[in-house]
Amino acid sequence: MRTAFYISDGTAITSEVFGHALLSLFPVDFAHETISFVETKEKALEVKALINKTAKKSNEPPLVFHTFVNHEIREIIDSCDGIIYNFLEHFVSPLEKQLGISAKPKAHRTHSIHENSYDYRIDAVNYSLANDDGSNISNYEHADVILVGVSRSGKTPSSLYLALQYGIKAANYPFTDDDMEELKLPSFLVPHKKKLFGLTIDAQRLMDIREGRMSNSKYSSARQCRMELREVEKLYKKEKIPFLNTTKLSVEEITAKILNQTGLQRYKY
Repeated sequence: MRTAFYISDGTAITSEVFGHALLSLFPVDFAHETISFVETKEKALEVKALINKTAKKSNEPPLVFHTFVNHEIREIIDSCDGIIYNFLEHFVSPLEKQLGISAKPKAHRTHSIHENSYDYRIDAVNYSLANDDGSNISNYEHADVILVGVSRSGKTPSSLYLALQYGIKAANYPFTDDDMEELKLPSFLVPHKKKLFGLTIDAQRLMDIREGRMSNSKYSSARQCRMELREVEKLYKKEKIPFLNTTKLSVEEITAKILNQTGLQRYKY
């Protein structure tokens, strides 16, 4: 199996994102290796030796995606036996010409504590943790969005991803079996109706998820799952709450669609 390396003198997040995005276009399996904070010549030489060893062992040159700011370290990595993809080098020169100014490379700038969005994201994570699963219903006025849906439809991971990635304060509230006999919006959610966004999921997928949590129970039964989803989707339509089926979506796709439909401001950059 061919190996793809994602390397940087910082977190290597940018290398991973670009590299994975490119490789996802090809129906080929890769062994993935991420190496962050390659900040010294000694470390760069160690990484070069690892890449060369991998190339020799597999008889195929590894793919090396990197975003080095330090010129000397970059040259060491570029001299390895891998195929180099330097994202910064590819885009910087055209941007310099377009903007009319020279780039000022600085390590750790892309994913740094000094970026403007950092405080937004930390505050949002704390808010989402404090307002998970209906645990706190007293400060929804501070929410940017309130995700609602049945248990195990994807509310918690989506809330936390919105907070961590985009600095969005996302609360979430579950509709439970006790609510189903006469399902309606709880009184404390009514004033915040414009912030509500519903999640739903296919019944079979919900059964599979719940079975792993509480097997052979009413909670995970086909009848219960179908009933809850039917009632919740009726509520969404009656109250004109926008909603999304999460069955075949990753948390990245769920949150991107939520942002697209709500127009919420991102605090990522």
